[in-house]
Amino acid sequence: MERSEAYGFSAVMSGAFLLSCLLFAAINRRQRGPYMDEVFHVPQAQAYCHGRFLQWDPMITTLPGLYLVSVGVVKPAAWLFGWTGSVVCSAGMLRFINLLFSAGNFYLLYLLLSKIHQKNKAVSGFQRILSTLTLAMFPTLYFFTFLYYTDPGSVFFTLFAYLMCLYGNHKTSALLGFCGFMFRQTNIVWTVFCAGNIVAEKLNEAWKTELQKKKDEKISSRKGSFSDLIRILQFLIKYLISPKNLVMLTALTWPYIVLVTVFFGFVFINGGIVVGDRSSHEACLHFPQLFYFLSFTVFFSFPHLLTPTKIRKFLLSLRKHPVQYSLITVISLFLIWKFTYVHKYLLADNRHYTFYVWRKVFQRHELVKYVLVPVYIFAGWSFADTLKSKSIFWILMYFVCLLAVTVPQKLLEFRYFILPFLIYRLNIPFPSLYRQLLELAFYIVVNAVSFYLFLNRTFQWPNSEEIQRFMW
Repeated sequence: MERSEAYGFSAVMSGAFLLSCLLFAAINRRQRGPYMDEVFHVPQAQAYCHGRFLQWDPMITTLPGLYLVSVGVVKPAAWLFGWTGSVVCSAGMLRFINLLFSAGNFYLLYLLLSKIHQKNKAVSGFQRILSTLTLAMFPTLYFFTFLYYTDPGSVFFTLFAYLMCLYGNHKTSALLGFCGFMFRQTNIVWTVFCAGNIVAEKLNEAWKTELQKKKDEKISSRKGSFSDLIRILQFLIKYLISPKNLVMLTALTWPYIVLVTVFFGFVFINGGIVVGDRSSHEACLHFPQLFYFLSFTVFFSFPHLLTPTKIRKFLLSLRKHPVQYSLITVISLFLIWKFTYVHKYLLADNRHYTFYVWRKVFQRHELVKYVLVPVYIFAGWSFADTLKSKSIFWILMYFVCLLAVTVPQKLLEFRYFILPFLIYRLNIPFPSLYRQLLELAFYIVVNAVSFYLFLNRTFQWPNSEEIQRFMW
């Protein structure tokens, strides 16, 4: 990092943290008590603060990583500053833990952008800092910086694990992956993703050698061909059934293999992936979740994905491959018909934006979910098009992880899209400065509207005096 870039990064990060602190103070003045899922998280953390580590709320579905970290930070701070009484583990103090995680995420996002795009010399320090600020302000994540939820900590440890993986510190990466798993069990998928990075790199090296033998140097130009996809799959099978290759890959990824083994042991002993209340978190094959995620990504990355050039290229692709797109359309319609699930929380809780998305869009008519298939296909094509700079093996690996982390979820919940979105956004090529500024401006507007609604547009349910607020 050059000195001018270091100064610029420090100034932007400090300014963003100061702004977050001011917003944090405003939110805590308006909402002093626990709200929504905090009703479960805050008392559980307070029980740990008082040394009651065997006490557990059966309504909590995640492991106790958040509470353990909170106690590990708050207790020493209380001793150091002489805090006593209820302030030590108050809702406000516990929420501040996530503000610290948010600062850590800011730094990690910068390091990841620098590492992933280190070969792109055309990217300036200003662009790296601007992209970091934009991703740190990503609305769905930024909102939960100010509440006591697992998301900021879950993102922190997962991004940290990814960074260590990219630097080749795989034992450290696996350890951080375990910390992420302790915040949210589905983060084990991103441990597999880290291992997959190593495997994809080795596969790509072997694939290049294979192509050189056949005097075929153009790798990326064949990604869209069905015959070459078959060829790649044949290569994959041949490579992965080789004992020599399997031993080599095992030697490289053993820390992740150990962690995944621990995960399966946990699932066996626990009788499932969810702890606590399992009735509302049943796994299912909810394939439309992938379509929702792609739509979500287009919405939040529209400066990169929804451009006239992209639309023209998509229409050209439609004209060139009508049979393939017809087949994709039929498969999409079938998946929506047979595998659409509507969680009871989605229909009942009018505090979440997803409630209004579902009611205003999907519940207008039974055919709406089918009519949206062309939108999903464009979103999927545009999504894949922005990743064409990555190797085919990286794309396959990421897509498998994306399916694993979205499809089993019955509940449509935007928080579940945070990590797959961030990893996608980190890996696409740097856009133009204009598009970066447009993306940042859009995030700022969305955040401003979200916090305005949360703070000022309160409402009450019938037969209840409790104040309700809109949120992600």
